[in-house]
Amino acid sequence: MENRDLWAGYFVKAFDRYRRFLRQPGRWSYVPWPDCPCCDPVDARDELEAAVRALPHDARADLRRVLAPLDDEFRRRTLPDPKASSISPWHAAAWWRQRLHER
Repeated sequence: MENRDLWAGYFVKAFDRYRRFLRQPGRWSYVPWPDCPCCDPVDARDELEAAVRALPHDARADLRRVLAPLDDEFRRRTLPDPKASSISPWHAAAWWRQRLHER
């Protein structure tokens, strides 16, 4: 198996986790605390962003087009956490880390 195949499988799993979170019923969703990385949409979105950055320009643009409607849905169904960016530079670096988590 080539490194490219491993990377593709990694991406597919992250994409599936992100989509699964957005398919949950209900109008609003709170981001779960990262007790389980297999269902953490923030972790999945971090992995997808790493894929975006690693791709060549054309493929990067294609992936961003695929992610755009999912990101729009994530923004629509979650609420911003006004304190998140002050928690750490890691939180402040990406909009998807700045959403309210379930309590």
